[in-house]
Amino acid sequence: MALLKIENLSMRYHTLEGETPALNNLNFEVNSGEFVSIVGPSGCGKSTLLSLIAGLIHPSEGKILLNNKEIQNPCNECSKIGYMLQKDHLFEWRTIYKNITLGLEIQGKLSSENIQRVDYMIKKYGLENFKNYYPQQLSGGMRQRVALIRTLAVNPEILLLDEPFSALDYQTRLAVSDEIYKIIKDEGKTAVMVTHDISEAIAIADRVIILTKRPAEIKDILNINLSIENRTPLKSREAPEFRHYFNAIWKELDVHVE
Repeated sequence: MALLKIENLSMRYHTLEGETPALNNLNFEVNSGEFVSIVGPSGCGKSTLLSLIAGLIHPSEGKILLNNKEIQNPCNECSKIGYMLQKDHLFEWRTIYKNITLGLEIQGKLSSENIQRVDYMIKKYGLENFKNYYPQQLSGGMRQRVALIRTLAVNPEILLLDEPFSALDYQTRLAVSDEIYKIIKDEGKTAVMVTHDISEAIAIADRVIILTKRPAEIKDILNINLSIENRTPLKSREAPEFRHYFNAIWKELDVHVE
């Protein structure tokens, strides 16, 4: 069942120099429990698309529906959308526990039920011994885990991930992508991730949406079917089909030097 629907979506920015088209007539759906990656050339409007879904900006044309209810700007469905940015944006003066409960605090939802849920996730995902630490005391990978638990604490229906591993070194991002994937799947969440990394997109997603250069249109949508059991992003890279998906996506991207 489709949780998110993008219908005839276009976005144009207006400046003193004129009009700049960013997105052109996008149409796709994201099903409940699905993990979708979005790839495309740099500057094609991938992050703009996430901002539109989050209700941070209003589209020039088209609709975005979450559970068949239109998302508007100012955002009318913000409590149902979790947005995880490139940087963790943890507050250095707050403990890990206080960072995780920040969203609940802002929304006035520090109920005993929500606190119990936070305590459960902190214990389940290996942060219990660190909840009284401060962000500067943690590794980059652990900070990203904290940022995700903070996002999940408000119990959103859909997660938006904007290059969530880009600030990490290569080895760390491989390990952290496994952790983040497991947490999202364990919590039964739906996720849409923007990434420049083709391998990362294939390894973590059920489907990959390929965008053209700006103004972005959908060039292709690939279903990722890998012949491995107990899939994780790291295991996905070992699948025999992996390189075929990589080559197919690379050929579709408008980034080649002529």
